[in-house]
Amino acid sequence: MAEDNGYESVLCVKPEVHVYRIPPRASNRGYRAADWKLDEPTWSGRMKITSKGKIAIIKLEDKNTGELFAQAPVEQYPGCVVEAVTDSSRYFVVRIEDGNGRHAFIGLGFADRGDSFDFNVALQDHFKWVKQEGEFAKLEASQSTTPKLDLGFKEGQTIKISIGNIKKKDAGSAKSRPVSGGLLPPPPGAKPGTPLAPPVSQITAPATQTNTAALLDFGSPVSAAQPSSDMWGDFTSAGSGSSKDAVRSGWVQF
Repeated sequence: MAEDNGYESVLCVKPEVHVYRIPPRASNRGYRAADWKLDEPTWSGRMKITSKGKIAIIKLEDKNTGELFAQAPVEQYPGCVVEAVTDSSRYFVVRIEDGNGRHAFIGLGFADRGDSFDFNVALQDHFKWVKQEGEFAKLEASQSTTPKLDLGFKEGQTIKISIGNIKKKDAGSAKSRPVSGGLLPPPPGAKPGTPLAPPVSQITAPATQTNTAALLDFGSPVSAAQPSSDMWGDFTSAGSGSSKDAVRSGWVQF
């Protein structure tokens, strides 16, 4: 597509077109190709459509030498420079200029209907592009006048972020709770099921020799001078019929 610079871009080339001298417009109803002498064209040659910036230029050139016969600058399409006839799709009325401010209307015809279709589409596409470029230019102009929103931090400016529903773990939750009943907690590393140590208040001192002797003194105290070698020997004489033996042994028979 053409750009707004000093170069021309070629939009369409057709090797054979015909130019006709046309009578003045008879009424406002438009031109009719049937009023022309279609079998006697005034000139035949090559047609080329170029673009330079926003302007499209229809050039009629000699097909052998490339010499320019006539040209028609087009600034708008559809418009007054190119106008279709009312009775055919292969013929158009074109306003040509000589570069000195003079202009004339000629009839332009194509031998093939497809060539006339390409001619029409080339002009339509060019001015569609021109319209889009104009809309883009207006959009850029409106954006340049709109003040831009500055989202950057100013010098010394800070922000505060609040994150809710976050609770700190209780530092003392890891500590073990005291065991009810006055018992101490199990030592670290103790296996589950290990019996706990009894409280200090329930620990009793081991029995002394005196308490043990008292438990073994079932009768009269035995003479310390002649201790018995077998402290259970008296059970053998418990069934004796002699009361003296019973008294001697310290057992009473009932």
